[in-house]
Amino acid sequence: MELDPHILSFLQPELVAQIREQSEIKDIPKGTEILREEQYVKVLPIVIEGLVKVYSRFEERELLLYYIEPAQSCVMTFYASLKNTPSKVFAVTEEDSRILLIPVRYLPAWLKEYPEFNTLFYNQFNLRYTELLDTISHLLLDKMDKRLYDHLKRKIDLTQGDAIRMSHNQIANELGTAREVVTRVLKKLEVDEKVVQDSDGIRIIREW
Repeated sequence: MELDPHILSFLQPELVAQIREQSEIKDIPKGTEILREEQYVKVLPIVIEGLVKVYSRFEERELLLYYIEPAQSCVMTFYASLKNTPSKVFAVTEEDSRILLIPVRYLPAWLKEYPEFNTLFYNQFNLRYTELLDTISHLLLDKMDKRLYDHLKRKIDLTQGDAIRMSHNQIANELGTAREVVTRVLKKLEVDEKVVQDSDGIRIIREW
């Protein structure tokens, strides 16, 4: 399976050739767990097409950490692979996805021989840190209705659809709250004519 050259266009051709030779591209169906907590990391994923959700679990409750979009990788997986420590996160495909799987045993040598390879991960660390600050800002400043609305809008934008099909419990897990809270707030957003829930899922019908 051919690799889109734009995905690794920032790397030297010699390194791209090695990655192509040593790595595997897999088509993974929606809803597939590709990494679980306490699992030792054997491959580093770079998403080519699709979307991957990375989350933690605390006392049976999930907490969304971030999404891996095309041309992105997972900083938590990268760190665990370099330190040879068990994963602290779960990762599952949100959509049918095509993913480049790089064997982690090659990373130390490639990072040393090709310093620009570090750019991908520096950028990912910066991206996730910025997202973390945004999340903290939402938690401190925004009410739940705005948090829920923004979350739904981002999900719809990421999946490039008109609606999202998720249970209230799934949404609650991603926001770190209770299902009853999500149900109540969604009803409020419907009354405010910002969203609608029907057989197609949840759709945004008016900007905030």
